[in-house]
Amino acid sequence: MTDERTNFTSIKDIPDSVWEKLSKKKIYFGHMSVGYNITDGIKDLMEENPKIKLNIVETSDKADFKAGVFAHSRVGKNQDPQSKIDAFKRLVEEGIGDTADIAFFKFCYIDFMEDAEPRRVLDEYKDTMSRLKQAYQNTTFIHITAPLTSKQTGIKAWIKKIIGKPIWGREDNIKKFEFNELLTKEYDGKDPVFDLAKIESTMPDGTRLSYSKDGKTYYAMVPEYTPDGGHLNKVGRKKVAEQLLILLANLS
Repeated sequence: MTDERTNFTSIKDIPDSVWEKLSKKKIYFGHMSVGYNITDGIKDLMEENPKIKLNIVETSDKADFKAGVFAHSRVGKNQDPQSKIDAFKRLVEEGIGDTADIAFFKFCYIDFMEDAEPRRVLDEYKDTMSRLKQAYQNTTFIHITAPLTSKQTGIKAWIKKIIGKPIWGREDNIKKFEFNELLTKEYDGKDPVFDLAKIESTMPDGTRLSYSKDGKTYYAMVPEYTPDGGHLNKVGRKKVAEQLLILLANLS
């Protein structure tokens, strides 16, 4: 655990007039399973905060972008980050880039396991996003850090350590950290960045769940935010959704 503390902005700090502006924006979000968790979190928050009125539709059809919409759909295949980059690029070029005010997609935690190549993925991502930004200058593209997994603990983790097997949530989170560090270094202060990994690793008291290896600090998902070590439960999805909504509201 690190001593650093993070204080996130609250939905209550956003004026009603800003939520009204956001409802008129045309937004596209590409994702896989954790993305459904996040959109469910947005729906949870909309029920609790009637002033937030988004038209959430599962679609990537440009015909559905005629009015304000929060459109979302699957992109690519898990464990194949290049397929997600390519799928997002294709969808933008097939019409979303001409209609959306804001567009973004996320990788999955399973895209960055022990054999992942974060630098190669970032280079491919950066090249594609650069081309899209140049071609669709009226669209704001958001960059999202890769989601984390919770660190395996207990007797199973102890046994794995004894016999030399990798502990779930340690080695793979290192690969996620490497990608996220590259992504934030590339875009922070230049483009909007949604630090999903930071939210997932920040506990309710504002401290971050961390561990060390070879003298370096890495982060893991807070266990209370996940039912299975990778996806988001109701607590986790609302925490992530709240910060995403605030970012989108600020961009509106």
